[in-house]
Amino acid sequence: MALYFPKGPAWTVHLAPTRVACRPLTRIAAGLLLAANAAAGAEPLTLAEAERVALCAEPGALALREEAAALDELAIAAGALPDPQIRIGAANLPIEGGGFRTEGMTHAQLGLRQAFPPGGVRAAAARRESTRAEQRQAQAEERARTVLLGTRNAWLDRFLASRSRQLVLDARPLFADLVAITRSLYTVGDADQQDLLRAELESSQLQARLVAIEQQDAEARATLRRWIGDGAERAVAALSNWQPPPSMDELTASVGEHPRLVAATAATAVADAAMALARASYRPHWTLDAAYSYRDGGLPDGSSRPDFLSVSATLSVPLFPANRQDRALRAAQGRHRAAQALRDDVRRELRAELLREHGRWLDAGRRLQVYRDAVLGQSRANAEAALAAYRSETGDFAEVMRGYINDLEVRLAHLALRVDRRRSHARLAYFGGFELTGERAAANASDERPCASP
Repeated sequence: MALYFPKGPAWTVHLAPTRVACRPLTRIAAGLLLAANAAAGAEPLTLAEAERVALCAEPGALALREEAAALDELAIAAGALPDPQIRIGAANLPIEGGGFRTEGMTHAQLGLRQAFPPGGVRAAAARRESTRAEQRQAQAEERARTVLLGTRNAWLDRFLASRSRQLVLDARPLFADLVAITRSLYTVGDADQQDLLRAELESSQLQARLVAIEQQDAEARATLRRWIGDGAERAVAALSNWQPPPSMDELTASVGEHPRLVAATAATAVADAAMALARASYRPHWTLDAAYSYRDGGLPDGSSRPDFLSVSATLSVPLFPANRQDRALRAAQGRHRAAQALRDDVRRELRAELLREHGRWLDAGRRLQVYRDAVLGQSRANAEAALAAYRSETGDFAEVMRGYINDLEVRLAHLALRVDRRRSHARLAYFGGFELTGERAAANASDERPCASP
């Protein structure tokens, strides 16, 4: 296909684009994309599929859930009595003479000892472990949200790199043609050297931009691989429609249920149980002993010696609590106040981050509207007007280059703004816990192997 680029009524340039020297790089880049897609051997990776795979058997959340299950078991164990102790022995054995049958006080003993912690200790210990389990469960949920956010950001990074690459590749033929035309005009003396150098410079900068985009895509692919493994090598699909976020009032209310805040609240409950344990240490704990004693031999009247039964109770008496119980209680109270302060700090931080992210989401929406209503059309019209002025000999070639470069920059900025707004949307989902689409849940319901690699 020939390009007609007249400079004045008597000058016409006929140029076949297939002759342009910088076209091979375009073909190489396109070939690399085709090769990458062919190597993946699969459909483009959707965001919903990436989310599903990232969450499935995610090791960090799995570790926290396993720890929560272990703490639930410890809670039951902490509420049980200590194991009883069995005592077996012989008492009052003569050492100078005689034997087991000759001395009246000699006996074999079988005893049982059971310790009883102070009142409230077992309940407080069980409550401490169970609330620690709740804390781990909340941390696992927060980890899942963090994984989702990381997966979404990495997928969006790949989407941005893919579409930016396509925009640049689409613009390369035009700039390659401009270089060829300028070179032809310079050959016949109808363009100066500066125009040629400017055209070649802009073409080289497009090549440098492609290299930078490839680097960004490689970094995004490496980040996405952390969450979904080898599936990160697949090409990404188009952006699907996301559900609009809830209202600001609903989002603010949902902050109270955010797992990070739930975990911080559970930490205060753990500290409260620790205070209950410290207070219980002021009360005595006691131990019950019961023993059966067997005696052999007989009494002077010929009857057998009677056996013994012994029962005793031992109590601990915390008479000097100043350097032990008092200090332990003050330490527990200090930890409780610290846990409360951290919980309040988490609540304020979440609300501040939510407000800031919601503002970013709204601002990005307003800016996108300006791009759609004016900037995109104006940038294209400006480039075409510069070209028309150059054709009618009322403009110069530098204006043509600036117009088309500005149009490319505007379209790249518009794409980046679209992705930035999706990032803010994903952050709002992190705070509010709502689904972006229903695709992931539907895929989990229909997939017999929800943890299969993408």
